[in-house]
Amino acid sequence: MKDVLKIADGVLKECTDKDVESVVIPPSVTEIGDFAFSYCKALASVVIPDSVTEIGKNAFKGCNITELSHPCLTIKGGVAIKDGEVQYCASQAREIVIPEGVTEIGEEAFSYCTALASVVIPAGVTKIGDDAFYGCAALASVVIPASITEIGEAAFNGCKSLSSVEIPSSVTAIGESVFWHCTSLSSVVIPESVTEIGEEAFEGCAALSSVVIPDSVTAIGWGAFKGCNITELSHPCLTIKGGVAIKD
Repeated sequence: MKDVLKIADGVLKECTDKDVESVVIPPSVTEIGDFAFSYCKALASVVIPDSVTEIGKNAFKGCNITELSHPCLTIKGGVAIKDGEVQYCASQAREIVIPEGVTEIGEEAFSYCTALASVVIPAGVTKIGDDAFYGCAALASVVIPASITEIGEAAFNGCKSLSSVEIPSSVTAIGESVFWHCTSLSSVVIPESVTEIGEEAFEGCAALSSVVIPDSVTAIGWGAFKGCNITELSHPCLTIKGGVAIKD
């Protein structure tokens, strides 16, 4: 491996060999490609030489690395961070506390992190990107701080273990499919700051039997509460009678 110049895209993606717990990259390497070691769940330690000047997208996503410091990549508390943004989760930890100083959780940052059960988002984070926690089936607890102003589309899509969520009053819109098929979600607080609930926002939330929608909401998208357990609801934008949504 001493004459290797680049570790290609996805070369060891989803490596399931339990013996691959550590990797030493030789000083001949200058580039690590996209998804090069992604989902190597046993990989807990990697040594990256200073010769490496480029590390591709999600190179260590879904590994088991908690800390790493390199000019091209910083991992703290199990998350890869660049310019104040969480790019992806590099850990198999059940509990993640996102470090202070982070201002944004990027698109798909924690998508399909199946081990993740709890995440704490610090004050100062203003945005949760599209699909940020998509498919995190074990995620049962998330703390959303008051600094959040934007929750992207499908951000918690498929988080089947999430039972309750409080949306802070800094949020003005609940995007499309944000809580799609969160089948354990039985309680949600929608603040008066919200003016719009997107299409399929709560679709398939089978445990959701009651929701209070403030008068501030002026638009509710198609199928926003389809497949929930709501029998009656009266709002200028949505009427549910006998378990069916009626309009005009």
